[in-house]
Amino acid sequence: MEANKRHSAMTIAAISSIPLIMTLGNSMLIPILPRMKSEFDISQFQVSLTITVFSVTAAIFIPILGYLSDRFSRKAIIIPALFLYGIGGLLAGFASSAFSNAYIWVLIGRALQGIGAAGTAPIAMALTGDLFKGSEESKVLGLVEASNGFGKVLSPILGSLIALLVWYGVFFAFPAFCVVSIILAWIFIKEKEKKKEPPPFGKYVKGLLSVFKHEGRWLFTAYLAGATCLFTLFGILFYLSDILEKNHQIDGVKKGLILAIPLLVMCTTSYITGAKIGKRQRLMKILIVVGFLFMTISYATLAFFSRLIPFISILTLSSVGTGLVLPCINSFITNAVGKERRGFVTSLYGSVRFLGVAIGPPVFGRLMGWSKIGMFMSIAGLTFVVGLLALTMIRVNQKDKEKNPNKLGRNTLTDQDINDLLPSGGNII
Repeated sequence: MEANKRHSAMTIAAISSIPLIMTLGNSMLIPILPRMKSEFDISQFQVSLTITVFSVTAAIFIPILGYLSDRFSRKAIIIPALFLYGIGGLLAGFASSAFSNAYIWVLIGRALQGIGAAGTAPIAMALTGDLFKGSEESKVLGLVEASNGFGKVLSPILGSLIALLVWYGVFFAFPAFCVVSIILAWIFIKEKEKKKEPPPFGKYVKGLLSVFKHEGRWLFTAYLAGATCLFTLFGILFYLSDILEKNHQIDGVKKGLILAIPLLVMCTTSYITGAKIGKRQRLMKILIVVGFLFMTISYATLAFFSRLIPFISILTLSSVGTGLVLPCINSFITNAVGKERRGFVTSLYGSVRFLGVAIGPPVFGRLMGWSKIGMFMSIAGLTFVVGLLALTMIRVNQKDKEKNPNKLGRNTLTDQDINDLLPSGGNII
């Protein structure tokens, strides 16, 4: 019994390390971007492409690798993806230190890292749904989200510290972290053998179309909710980073520590939420709506505050809201379909989240140039509308989930359900 618990703990550690690696991909570079700009003698737009190339490549490849994880296995995708992620870091690091035309090679390395990132966190969510059930699944999903948040907290500080040694050292840090995650995944993640052959691609697609036809409204609302959380989170961090330097003359590691405050609040809230919600869909929906309400109140109030301490204090309310929403959305989406299509559905969610991250800073940057009050009121309006959509679109099982936590709810289509929805002779499996 004790050995099984230790094994389970190490399995959780292995899964949680995967989104942590992905999160480091962009945030660790932020402290070195000004130095990269001067070293390569490139424009502000060109240096921003090192972030954009990573995120856009990941968003494109996430659904592809999600499908492959459904067809083969999660581990068969995750481990090669981590290798590719590390190789991309090595290429960018060596290019920065020794190559001519280093900038082009850095972009190629970042594109490889984006493909590698596509096979990490979203598939880790699907893997969690495969290996854990009931309240334990929600707890592990909360840990996965908390690990994601912890990576956001750690990466700017870590990037600043590594840059003190050599500015491009961050690129070489990526493969080092990947090696640890690969070892953990290789040893401690044990998947069950598939008893059935995976469906042909055409039938697989028909099954997915049936899912989105019958569950599309709430599923797309859940996707929008997750993307909105990441959009506002990275947007407000971009804004905070800017005002810390311009208005308060705070930069370097000290700035990283201040940026870590709202992220730590989000990370802690995500962990507690995931540990407590179990499979109670009604509670999840309530927390999603409450979370967006907190975000709306926070952003609307921030429009009228400039002093740093009150600003950070009010901002933490939005972090609590984000920490309430994300673990619940993760649980809903992970259980949207059976195991055979879970990889694609969670991966598509990962793509949407990446796009939210990618557009957050530029949209906030444009709004900052327009009006501070207008920016915060616009974002508050967005979170209010998304919260209202969650309230009206996300449906829960009418039965008490606490009494039978393993029973599939309204928001779950099994593969047999999908077979029943298809025309006669169109069975998936």
